[in-house]
Amino acid sequence: MKAIQITELGGPEKLTLVDIDQPVPGAGEVLVKIEAAGLNFIDTYQRAGLYPIELPFTLGMEGGGTVVAVGPEVTGFAVGDGVAYAMTPGSYAEYNLVPAAILIKVPDGVSNRDAAAVMLQGMTAHYLVHSTFTLEPGDKCLVHAGAGGVGRLLIQMAKNIGATVFATVGTEEKAEIARECGADAAILYDQVNFQEEVMRLTDDEGVEVVYDSVAKATWERSLHSLKERGMLVLYGNASGPAPAIDPLLLSTSGSLFLTRPVLGNYVSTRDALEWRAGDILKWVQDGSLKLRTEIDFLLAEADDAHRALEGRKTTGKVLIIP
Repeated sequence: MKAIQITELGGPEKLTLVDIDQPVPGAGEVLVKIEAAGLNFIDTYQRAGLYPIELPFTLGMEGGGTVVAVGPEVTGFAVGDGVAYAMTPGSYAEYNLVPAAILIKVPDGVSNRDAAAVMLQGMTAHYLVHSTFTLEPGDKCLVHAGAGGVGRLLIQMAKNIGATVFATVGTEEKAEIARECGADAAILYDQVNFQEEVMRLTDDEGVEVVYDSVAKATWERSLHSLKERGMLVLYGNASGPAPAIDPLLLSTSGSLFLTRPVLGNYVSTRDALEWRAGDILKWVQDGSLKLRTEIDFLLAEADDAHRALEGRKTTGKVLIIP
């Protein structure tokens, strides 16, 4: 079967299309024929060496497709089932072995492709607004990269809760996308100081929470966009990781909270996984969560997909199609 592997760390040019043996499911495993693999920043972090991996490595932490074989000791899944998953590698391939423990059946009315597009980013947005900082009606939040994959979903989920949402974006086109998702204000970070704009929009009070996936370029102004006892949630490193922070800065800035969560700790039990995945797939099914998957890349074009993502040339979700 064909797959994209890396044998050394580096830039997108390190992604290589190879032929490898089709795997056979062992105990507790399911073989999935991949219809679509979701592209996520974690793929670029692994490729570049920010997150440690063992080489050679097949990228892709999210996918959707059809069950073609079931290993021993697997219950609840059968050949022909539409399924989706996140947080296991190997999706940049025609087939992938997936632990049954993290696999989710795709409900009627949702395509395997759409499920692949929403699992990782959708569950990320879900834990951010429902667990890391539990938004309440009337809360104010700042969402960075509001036209991106997670950003678009965060805006929609926050608005469905009843929060006020300010979103940062890089272009007027992306500002329109953020507003279409429900953002109360879209801030063009290249044209205005987003911290000053947030304070203006909140009458110098600040927001309860900042959801920041950019980190290095934004963390300090994000921190100073918070109200007293607010929370900065750093959940990505799009511009590079944030530097070490003196805890005294949190106290002198208003007894603030800082956290760096990851999805794995929020879906570490089957109940948590089914709750988050069940919610997002139900919302896709009933139309209360709208997806934007305007760009597809073929497997052999995975390097171009990485360049587009890292170059901020994308909006919404990018899929890689075997």
